[in-house]
Amino acid sequence: MSEVQETILEIDLKALKHNFKFIKSKLSNNTKLLAVVKAFAYGGDAEVIAKYLQGLKVDCFAVAYVYEGVALRNAGITLPILILHPQPINFDLAIKYNLEPSIYSLRTLNYFISASKKNKQLDYPIHIKFNTGLNRLGFDASEIASILEKLKLTKTLKVKSLFSHLAASEDLNEVAFTKDQINIFKTVTTTFIKQLGYTPVLHQCNTSGIINYPEAHFNMVRSGIGLYGYGNDPQINKQLKPIATLKTVISQIHTINKGESLGYNRAYIASKTTTTATLPIGHADGISRNYGNGNGYVVINSKKAPIIGNVCMDMIMVDVSNINCKEGDEVILFDKEFTAEDLAQTIQSISYELLTSVSRRIKRVFYR
Repeated sequence: MSEVQETILEIDLKALKHNFKFIKSKLSNNTKLLAVVKAFAYGGDAEVIAKYLQGLKVDCFAVAYVYEGVALRNAGITLPILILHPQPINFDLAIKYNLEPSIYSLRTLNYFISASKKNKQLDYPIHIKFNTGLNRLGFDASEIASILEKLKLTKTLKVKSLFSHLAASEDLNEVAFTKDQINIFKTVTTTFIKQLGYTPVLHQCNTSGIINYPEAHFNMVRSGIGLYGYGNDPQINKQLKPIATLKTVISQIHTINKGESLGYNRAYIASKTTTTATLPIGHADGISRNYGNGNGYVVINSKKAPIIGNVCMDMIMVDVSNINCKEGDEVILFDKEFTAEDLAQTIQSISYELLTSVSRRIKRVFYR
């Protein structure tokens, strides 16, 4: 690791490989692994991370939006890319870049049939999503007949997979609900396949589903957060390695006398003489204002320094009164020991939100 002289996000590709192998170890030899690299690979760098995973022989990728898939194609990704939440306005672009859409409603199905005909496609791969209880996206079971009727009238499309999404697979208090989701998916897909006449790939499990519900692995599983080092479970977290470390540096140290204020709106008033450090990172970099005023912390020389005052756009201030440090010293926002999950919990958030909030203006540094 290099000496830190500015704010950087370090990405440990060796840790990514470890997590990939751990997840693969939970699967049978016949179960495919789809890597979710949406939102810049959970705040990292989708192009670099997808290339690395492609080299590890992952089976396919998923992103949320068509333009994310286009970026991957332009970066040299040749594996199948599932678009989880495409909009009809981008269907022609999806076909141009050989991106495979999730079709989640009769509206999107109608639009994609039109796009596939206009672009003179034959057996273009689509993925049919069913709603089994998350109530976010997906067809209801009652729409099966309508879907099949439309598919039988065109030769431009072929159903590559049927899938759904678990709502609470990490919550062991919701086992009954999750098992009900799995059973609904089995019933829906059995009915669909019987009338379709061929068998697409089936997938429903996310990272927590992979760990907690091996009976629902079907032909393929999807992993996002697990690849990046978080398992939504303390025991699983011990077996994974967070791949991202967010570091910065102390720009300046101040002494604030009792009664003096610090930062915007005088949100912090010193109750005693206080030593503060100003850091070049702020809410424009993904450190929410919610972390200010003593809620969040950074780590300096292995000690926690609380964030005080309001988080600024480009800076935060921390209390270093009890820490031996100097200007230019390294500061950790999160790493493998003081994790993004730990920091996020200080404001009742989750690792996903903190990781994906890291600004694109922060320099990425990769280690193999």
